[in-house]
Amino acid sequence: MSKWAKWTESEGPLSPSVVSTRVRLARNFTGLPFPGTMRTEQALEVVARIRGIIGASGKQIGLPGFRLFPMAELPPVDRLALVESHLISPDLANKHEGAVALTEDQSVAIMVNEEDHVRIQCLLAGFQLDEAWRLASQVDDWLDGEGNFSFHEEYGYLTTCPTNVGTGLRASVMLHLPILAMTNQIEKVIATIGQLGLMARGLYGEGTQAAGHMFQISNQVTLGFSEEELIRNLKAVVEQIVTQERLLTRNVLAQDRMRILDRVHRSIGLMLGARVLDSKEAMSLLSDIRLGVSAELIKLPQHVLTELMVLAKPHVLQTECGQTLDAFGRDVKRAEFLRERLQNALQSNR
Repeated sequence: MSKWAKWTESEGPLSPSVVSTRVRLARNFTGLPFPGTMRTEQALEVVARIRGIIGASGKQIGLPGFRLFPMAELPPVDRLALVESHLISPDLANKHEGAVALTEDQSVAIMVNEEDHVRIQCLLAGFQLDEAWRLASQVDDWLDGEGNFSFHEEYGYLTTCPTNVGTGLRASVMLHLPILAMTNQIEKVIATIGQLGLMARGLYGEGTQAAGHMFQISNQVTLGFSEEELIRNLKAVVEQIVTQERLLTRNVLAQDRMRILDRVHRSIGLMLGARVLDSKEAMSLLSDIRLGVSAELIKLPQHVLTELMVLAKPHVLQTECGQTLDAFGRDVKRAEFLRERLQNALQSNR
């Protein structure tokens, strides 16, 4: 797997319905303006502070060592591969004075000079909200030290965007919901969770589409609730959505098993036979194959499907093969990689 997608090598609870869990904390240092109004030297000071703190490598809090990657020193393809691997935001990839500090296993990313001075992100496979929050909180305490972060007794943590003021916490769970989408019930789910203070977004967050029947469910507000309350609310809603998806899947299989079975195996056949494959079609085929695993129609290691989902992305694909490719070249290489890896996974599970 690509150097930027190590987190996909494992799987967690409620997989393959739950692809990943992310907890992100927005923080700003006292005594410095927010990133939008900082001078270049102030932005570099923020990077230097983080570099100094992580010099201890994080092992003092039980984490693998950190490595700092300044955006200005990364080739554009690597910056975009980090976005496609869900390790940084699209906004950070365009920040010349930005940086990211990653643990060796990529479970923790510290984004520097994005919308806020620091955004601590914990990304884990499967449904691990409690563990992700524990890790993020641990890193938060470590970076804060003796009160480095701006905090108001009444309003909580001060952030660039007012919607993040308070806990500064955004927790999200990436879900694969093919049957809810195919039966046109997903809009009802999205409307319902909106009334519960949550929102549904696409694969890369706000403003993106739900490619491959992937949806990110996250909290909308951070002020007026504790971190534990926000985590507990999201956890309960996700569990209900997964239960609904699985119940609906059983009902659909009971009524039309052969049609679903045909769809799954047809997608496997297309992926094994394709010589040119664009990213949109790849996501659609992988969604059908993931449905087959979730419905227990086929056997595959669950993490393989997540690996393939990330590998199908244009810039991750190029970092994997070590080449700069045009659109058609990527489509050819994507078909080759996905075909070979799916074939190997199927053979190893016979």
